[in-house]
Amino acid sequence: MPRMRRSGLSSASNINIRYMTLIESIIERAKSNRQRIVLPESLEERTLRAADRSLADGIADIILIGNPDEIFALADKLGLKNIDKATIIDPATSEKTAEYANLLYELRKNKGMTPEKAAQLVLDPLYFGCLIIKSGDADGQISGALSTTGETLRPALQIIKCAPGITYVSGAMLMITQTPEYGENGVLVVGDVAVTPMPDASQLAQIAVCTAQTAKSVAGFADPRVAMLSFSTMGSAKHEVVDKVVEATRLAKELDPALKVEGELQADAALVPSVGQKKAPGSEIAGHANVLVFPCLEVGNIAYKLVQRLGNADAIGPILQGIARPVNDLSRGCSVDDIYKMVAITACQAMDA
Repeated sequence: MPRMRRSGLSSASNINIRYMTLIESIIERAKSNRQRIVLPESLEERTLRAADRSLADGIADIILIGNPDEIFALADKLGLKNIDKATIIDPATSEKTAEYANLLYELRKNKGMTPEKAAQLVLDPLYFGCLIIKSGDADGQISGALSTTGETLRPALQIIKCAPGITYVSGAMLMITQTPEYGENGVLVVGDVAVTPMPDASQLAQIAVCTAQTAKSVAGFADPRVAMLSFSTMGSAKHEVVDKVVEATRLAKELDPALKVEGELQADAALVPSVGQKKAPGSEIAGHANVLVFPCLEVGNIAYKLVQRLGNADAIGPILQGIARPVNDLSRGCSVDDIYKMVAITACQAMDA
């Protein structure tokens, strides 16, 4: 799953300034209330370099899973100076391993888990990390530099599970555009762009609530204004896919009565004040949306990539949302900088989880 995409053209200094301002604000918020972030792929070079940088800058308290001798040997080889500030836990020798194995068994025994299988799985760093979080001994986890998306999500969903009222995981993207008149000074938070191909109305409502929360926790939006997008605005077209968005809007309001959400809205009606006023008169969201919810993954993925490439926008993410405590998935092609930023993002999510 790709991460931290930057567009190829960086000619507009204003977008670079907005990008750096957003990243800096995320990092500063992470520093203000340091969270305990697990990096289970501790012998992966980029991960260890990112851990060292995170510890040096104080953006999180890092927990590394693995053999301490092997971790320190790699750190020494790479010339890293801050790994001794990390908490290092080896599942093979930890006094907590038996306790975590029993926790895993209790959580999964109705799904066929046996004590023997739990004792085997607890030695897997990704499972061990999620069990640390479930026990309240850590706040979030990041993996994927070595692992697949399935390997990252499976223990998270089995152990940490979804947040209250949420049954599906989705992925949000922070879009930094060259149009400061739209969104929040040109920044938009959009979803789902990563996980659920064809959400039903209930899933779409959950995506709306979770994406608004990501806008608050990560992008720092004080007032998320959610537009549920479609090819119709307030009944201008009739189709079952429009009906789904209308129903999703109703369900989102039930799920979070305080949420500012409206739909269905076309993209121009959601973003452009003059169009919003014409197509949806009296709406407090139309023309002023800063959070966009796409009707399906196909639309979301295509839309953000078109904005990124044709509009020379920057994209940060996907950021996984909907899990009770944050777990994020890296691309196996990620850079040290990508992992470092995802540590800060995950820390910001953890503060509000």
